[in-house]
Amino acid sequence: MAAFSHGVQTSETATSLLATTEVLSAVPFVVGIAPVNRAAAPAVNKPVLCYSMAEAQEAFGMEPAQADASGMSRYRYSLSEMMYSTFQLYGQTPVVLVNVLDPAKHRKAADTVSITLDGTTHSATVTELDLLLDTIELSNADDEPKTYVAGTDYTAAFNDEGQVVISALTDDDGAYLLPSGTAITFAAQKLDPEAVTKADIIGGINAVTGKREGLETIAEVYPRFGIIPTMLLAPGFSSDPEVAAVMSSKALNINTLFNAMVLVDVPTDTVKVHSAVPNFKSQNNLMDAHMIVCWPMVNLSGTLYHMSVALAGVMARTDSERDGVPYCSPSNKSIEATGIALSDGSEVVLGNEDANFLNGEGIVTALNFIGGWRVWGNRTGCYPDNTDVKDNFIPVRRMFQWIANTTITTIWQKVDEPGNRRLIDSVVDTLNVWLNSLAARQQLLGGRIEFRQEDNSTADLMNGKYHFKIFMTPPSPAELLAFDLEIDTSYYETLFS
Repeated sequence: MAAFSHGVQTSETATSLLATTEVLSAVPFVVGIAPVNRAAAPAVNKPVLCYSMAEAQEAFGMEPAQADASGMSRYRYSLSEMMYSTFQLYGQTPVVLVNVLDPAKHRKAADTVSITLDGTTHSATVTELDLLLDTIELSNADDEPKTYVAGTDYTAAFNDEGQVVISALTDDDGAYLLPSGTAITFAAQKLDPEAVTKADIIGGINAVTGKREGLETIAEVYPRFGIIPTMLLAPGFSSDPEVAAVMSSKALNINTLFNAMVLVDVPTDTVKVHSAVPNFKSQNNLMDAHMIVCWPMVNLSGTLYHMSVALAGVMARTDSERDGVPYCSPSNKSIEATGIALSDGSEVVLGNEDANFLNGEGIVTALNFIGGWRVWGNRTGCYPDNTDVKDNFIPVRRMFQWIANTTITTIWQKVDEPGNRRLIDSVVDTLNVWLNSLAARQQLLGGRIEFRQEDNSTADLMNGKYHFKIFMTPPSPAELLAFDLEIDTSYYETLFS
């Protein structure tokens, strides 16, 4: 029997329209190597979401670009390159970083040297880089040999250049426990970044631990952080065709649902002229619709950066200036550069016709023509073989992926609800309102969603499968603005006015 009611009652009905959970459009997922010997909390084969340089340095350390005999500076560690570019040059966040350099595996013996502590500072600096602090051994060779203990006799710490500074500690009487002015033998292990191979970058499932490694860790990003990685990079390694192929496969169906763009570099140590780039691209099958192929490298005041790294910064900056919607091409947008170059530092000079030749082969480059240094190129790797507008234009491809990813995260809460008219109307109304808002802001030329009888068989409906159709048209970039000039003879009449 129903309870007797007397007075005033209220109730609430759930809102039929859902709040759209828009996906961040430009979140780089970067697999590479880092100087983790300098990190406070080293991370190996673990995705780390970073919103600042400080967060990134805590997990990965940081090494500035190092000058070589050519006078150019370059990064020995690809994650240091990405960190500096992302946070310092382009000021964009967040970024997800994965380091595959394992100090327990990628190491070798450092040079055994003699050091002498300064009599005033009671310290000495070891100039060799990459040293592992917990492997340092100090001893003397006097008549009474002695091995010194870290934390008891001395401390070891990195200076700003990444060199180890040994400082003597004192006993209770204030006497220094390491002698000054006499030679002490220094030995240690060090990181070996050159021991990292493409197999480490590619990764997989570790047969012993069962944990994901390398590129495979992209599957952990959304479960860990609730953020979809939308750009996949492996600077310094993506120029290997096998790495690029695996990157391409991992960027599709992330967690069986999401898709990302892949940014790869054509190697500039072997492909040294622009006319040879298309052949490398086709021979190595860099032809996917969700792949952006880059050549050559970027030179910023004598420091080299991979084009893929710079492009990721430009894409993120372009999106952030446009409400986080990736409808605008990165082409003809300012890039932080003073030139372009090969990996050996040799200058590359491209005219407009050279850059357009690369663009016509589905390759993105940089051009200094009008307005300073700019990214130049609108097409994905599938061009010119695939001329479908949804595939071969970078912003159109990104819009399709962004709208698909956003649709998933927005409508997920309706999964397993009763498949009735209320559910259908809620889905259709929610996404139509969102698509209309994009069209109103000119981020789409138009868009709509329909639930059509012809797409839904009785058998599918009985089996709990509901098919919706989204129609959408992102604006294509105005790649060519053509003007025709002609004399109008009537203007001669002005001579007699």
